[in-house]
Order: sequence, then structure tokens, then C-alpha cells
Amino acid sequence: MTLALSLVVWSLILAFVQIILFDVVRTGQYGLKWNTGPRDETDLPALSALGGRLKRAQDNLFETLPLFIAAVLVAHIANRETDMVTLGAEIWFGARLVYLPLYAFGVRQLRSLVWLVSIAGLGMIVAPLVMP
Repeated sequence: MTLALSLVVWSLILAFVQIILFDVVRTGQYGLKWNTGPRDETDLPALSALGGRLKRAQDNLFETLPLFIAAVLVAHIANRETDMVTLGAEIWFGARLVYLPLYAFGVRQLRSLVWLVSIAGLGMIVAPLVMP
């Protein structure tokens, strides 16, 4: 398996970790009875600050994760998995790893900068696919 494809697998693990982190915080706030029930309550209090940040970080990952997976798979299938694609995948994944704690701890500008770095990594994956 190539490094870029391995990073797709690790990205899926990261997504699962983010799901679990958010669920642990949310369950800690609303309780196990709520979590194991039908969750029909409509008058729940707002999520804690940490819970809200973890949910938004998860949503943000889920916005670009399908793009990342698709780009790496297309590069692999088209036999265009260049060094630039691999480096882009490393940058995207590394930035996503850094992004999570930055968002969880409420770090403002640096978090946005790291997000831009992840987008640059995604662009590096796509560029060899659209350039002749």
C-alpha cells in the first residue's frame, strides 16, 4: 500500500477518534441515560464550549475528508500518485491532526492557519490530476 493510501486509512481512524471524543463529551454532559435512550428530548441545554468545539471540528473534518479520499483514490487509480500527491497527503493529514487540539482548546488564528495548510495539501493532491 502506498503512503498516500495509508494516510487515507489513518484519516478514517482520525474521523472515528473525533466521533468518539465528541460522543464522550456530549454523553458526559447529557448523561448515559440520554445516550442510550431514543434522544427525543428537544429542550436539552446547549453543548458545553468543549462539546461545541469538538462537534464543529468533526463537522469541519467531514467537509474535506471525502475530497481527500476521492483525490487520493483517483491519483492512485490513474497511476498519477506522484511525490507531490504523497507530500500533499502528508500535509493534509498532519494539518488535520494539529487542527483537532487547536480547535478543542479554542486557539483562534493558528487554527485557521492550520486549516489553510490542510487545504494547500489537498490542492497538492489534486494539482497533478488536472495538469497535463
